[in-house]
Parts: sequence; structure tokens; C-alpha cells
Amino acid sequence: MFRQTLPLAAFAAALTIGGSALLAQHQGHDMAAGHPAWHQALQQAIAAPTRTPANVARDRYRHPLETLTFFGVAPNSTVVEIWPGGGWYTEILAPYVVRGGGRYYAAAMNDNMSNGVRRLMTANPQLYGQINLATFPAFDDAATRVPDGSADVVLTFRNVHNWRMGYQRERQDYSEEAFRQMFRMLRPGGTLGIVDHRLPESAEAARETSSGYIKVSTVRRLAEAAGFRFVGASEVNANPRDTADYPDGVWTLPPSLRRREVDRERYVAIGESDRMTLRFVKPE
Repeated sequence: MFRQTLPLAAFAAALTIGGSALLAQHQGHDMAAGHPAWHQALQQAIAAPTRTPANVARDRYRHPLETLTFFGVAPNSTVVEIWPGGGWYTEILAPYVVRGGGRYYAAAMNDNMSNGVRRLMTANPQLYGQINLATFPAFDDAATRVPDGSADVVLTFRNVHNWRMGYQRERQDYSEEAFRQMFRMLRPGGTLGIVDHRLPESAEAARETSSGYIKVSTVRRLAEAAGFRFVGASEVNANPRDTADYPDGVWTLPPSLRRREVDRERYVAIGESDRMTLRFVKPE
């Protein structure tokens, strides 16, 4: 898979799109920036008329172009998306990599969690018919797993907090095993990209098991314990308006708006959560 390495300053300048620059924190390693053709193909996938209008409306919170560029997702990559849910990123990633000669895996814990992707596959088989389904985390030897060492990129968006909370697993924390399985999926030199709701480092650790937010230090600890090396962080998905201290946790904010009409205007004005965007690599 072709990669081009740029000095940090050049990388940041290259990612200034529509007046919004991706801010990267350099951690002693240059970021892998995509070939210009990658950006064109990715822009086309994001601008595709086949995307759900409600999903497009959330681009301003999720910054798919800047985020996927920061993670170095090339169109010929084998990409695994962990827990794609309703398929927000699937609508972008699957056409992008399949048209580029790559492969896309949607990895969910069970059939119910992959229903959103299955609906896309049924509604538009020409566009999404080549999606590969897999189980994650796989606790059963009979489960369909992503083959070990096969992925160039593993991506997970707003999920690590769920593993810490034991979501879909009898409230037992299985985050360590989740990271071990993602490590096995990747080829040496492959990338792990993580976006999640950011809990301030000063907050009580117990809030990670109830609020939907998680500390950057916790995510780094889990990733590095599994064998990953931290490459860098981006503030592209930061939201300084988010105070991370709401009655119903992160679900107080859009898109959940769990409190319905109570202080709705306030929470809509805050927008979606403050999010970390972290890049790791599986060492060669």
C-alpha cells in the first residue's frame, strides 16, 4: 500500500480543507499523508448522492474527510470498521475502498448490531454488496473473524467506552480483549484509528463506566498494553463547548438528546460531544 511521509508542518498544511485545518500533535513521528488522488476519491465518496441526508447533516460534527485522512486510509486498503452501527461511516468507507481495489469488513458483536449494514447491502447491492461481515469481539471459536494479519487499517468510532462499560456483555469490562483482537487483525505496520467521547483527565475514573466518556490516558493504556505504539492525536473532532458532566452522560447531547425537550436548545447549541482522535500502529 503506497504511503508518502511528510514533515508535520507540510502535513498540517495539506489537510487545510474548506478553511478548517487538521491540528495534529506531533509525538516524534511524522504522520502518513495520503497521495492527492486519495483525497479526491475520498471527497467523492463523502459527496456521493447515495449517502443518507441525515448522515450528511452530521458531517460538521464528525469531519469524515479530515478524520480518515489523519488515519491514512488509502482507497486500496483492507479496512475493518468495528461496530459500524447504523452505517454512518460505512456509507463512505465501503464504496471508497472497494472502488479503490481494497476490502471493507463490518465487524459487529452479533446480527442485531449489524442490521444497519445489512440494510445497506440489501437496499443497494451494487454499491454495498462486497461488504464482508465479521464478528467482534469474537468469544466463540465458531465465530466469523477478520483473518489475523490481514487488515491495513482498523477503525472504531465511539466504541471503546462501550467495552469499558461492558455493553452487550453482561456489564463486564472486555476492553483489554477487544484491543488484543484488533491487534491480531492488523498486519505489521497497520494502523488503528480511534475516535471516542473524551473524559477530562481530572474526572473520577468511575465515570468511565457510566457516562459514555473515557479518558485519553485509558485508551492509550489499553492500546499500548495490547502492543500498539502511539503515533499521534488530532483535535479535528474536539468540541470545547462540551463539559462532559450531564445528567444522562454523553447521551444528553445530540444525536441522542435523551432528555427530550428538557434544555433541548442548550444541548443542541453544544452539539455532539468533545472527541479524541488517536492514531496507533502495530509495530513492524
